[in-house]
Amino acid sequence: MASIPARATAVALLMFVCCGLAVAADNAPIKWMRAHATFYGGADASGTMGGACGYGNLYSAGYGTRTAALSSVLFNDGASCGQCYKIACDRKLADPAFCKPGVTVTITATNLCPPNDALPNDNGGWCNLPRQHFDMAQPAWEKIGVYEGGIIPVMYQRVPCVKKGGVRFKIVGHDYFNLVNVMNVAAAGSIKSMDVKNSDSPDWMPMARNWGPNWHSLALLTGKELSFRLTDTDGQTVVFNAVVPGGWKFGQTFASNLQFV
Repeated sequence: MASIPARATAVALLMFVCCGLAVAADNAPIKWMRAHATFYGGADASGTMGGACGYGNLYSAGYGTRTAALSSVLFNDGASCGQCYKIACDRKLADPAFCKPGVTVTITATNLCPPNDALPNDNGGWCNLPRQHFDMAQPAWEKIGVYEGGIIPVMYQRVPCVKKGGVRFKIVGHDYFNLVNVMNVAAAGSIKSMDVKNSDSPDWMPMARNWGPNWHSLALLTGKELSFRLTDTDGQTVVFNAVVPGGWKFGQTFASNLQFV
């Protein structure tokens, strides 16, 4: 049997190795992935309004002109809505005439770039499976590429979202069908689960993802004061107490003063 000092030394050594591995893992560089990027929506990005995530007017929703539609493989059936990506022109693969090297732009995913199976993947069917592709708002794309290029190879990585103000909730639907669009989410940018509580009950009720950042409840909540509990895809939970006042109407948007960090 090993002596007490020997065993203590072994334990200390094991802790050092484990901790060292943890630090190394925490400090591991974020991997850059390869994709391609095009642009749409015009010089003022007015053509990007709406979109498959349901954010509506991207100016008033807080997303502005730093947005993109994602190909199906990145869009992930809407689960990527609200996520943020840092994008740079791929200097190794891009034509230098159309690449702005050393510049990055961060966008929020707000739309789907649908496949076009009538065109080849490498000639017009840019968003066909299994391509990873960003169809960016034109002002964002022109930060990293030259307009005449049209399409450029890019490098990208998922990054935390930085947003101004708190999380916002837009409620549409009708009695017994409350559809809530969750927007302006910082940090992970995307939501994993959502619960609702009304002023008549102390109990939280789970909501179901309808699509993307839109969650629904089939309870009768019309006009009642509402609280929401959100857990983002990184596991952080924030409770928005009484964020929707009593007497609300369908179609209204309510801004909180709380945000994910």
